[in-house]
Amino acid sequence: MRILILGAGKMGSFFTDLLSFEHETAVYDVQPEKLRFVYHTQRLASLDEVDDFAPEFCINCVTLKHTIDVFRQVIPHLPKDCIISDIASVKTGLKAFYEETGMHYVSTHPMFGPTFANLGQLSQENAIIISEGDYIGRIFFRDLYTRLGLNVREYTFDEHDETVAYSLGIPFVSTFVFSAVMKHQDAPGTTFKRHMQIAKGVLGEDDTLLREILFNPRTSGQVSKIRDELKELIGILDRKDEPAFAAYLDKIRAHIK
Repeated sequence: MRILILGAGKMGSFFTDLLSFEHETAVYDVQPEKLRFVYHTQRLASLDEVDDFAPEFCINCVTLKHTIDVFRQVIPHLPKDCIISDIASVKTGLKAFYEETGMHYVSTHPMFGPTFANLGQLSQENAIIISEGDYIGRIFFRDLYTRLGLNVREYTFDEHDETVAYSLGIPFVSTFVFSAVMKHQDAPGTTFKRHMQIAKGVLGEDDTLLREILFNPRTSGQVSKIRDELKELIGILDRKDEPAFAAYLDKIRAHIK
């Protein structure tokens, strides 16, 4: 299959490495200097070269902010039967855009960052495939992600954004708060060291990825729950209310069973 990958950043390079030995691949990036980091693939420096390559499948790996704009630039150069796809971490607006194009499409979200995750061992990581879209495209990504050992789930566009707001937004903000109040420890305890490791991993991610997750329109509603819980907990601590503290522990322990 001829596969065009848009963007030669971390995820674009990841998919190129992954697919280039089984398919005929090409990478297009508006910054040609980035193409020097990809190999075993065609390097396209202009949209005219996209016409010549005539891809059957297109994977858009640019940042969320530019995903739709890049699609608009590239689609006129794609064959009408080309399947277009994205791996965006937030799907707001993408369903409407895809339906406007009239093209076959598939949308997925590999829920691991190339900075924090061990790309050689992904069995503990997850990927989401949007259930709305082209059947062949969904089968392509399901097979790909399954071979990587990823745990694959299917959600609608709306279900995906709600899930991301909860499963990524809350941990990210919790990590930010921990980091913001953290002080250097000469003799850190085990729990502190574990939190520190998580914080370094999250803050080692690309700023664009962090922004995409936290600017998800659904994230603020989830994050507000942290504020509500902190208010309750601070009240218990200020009162030194032992029965309320015991009840609070019972409540939160039930959440992680």
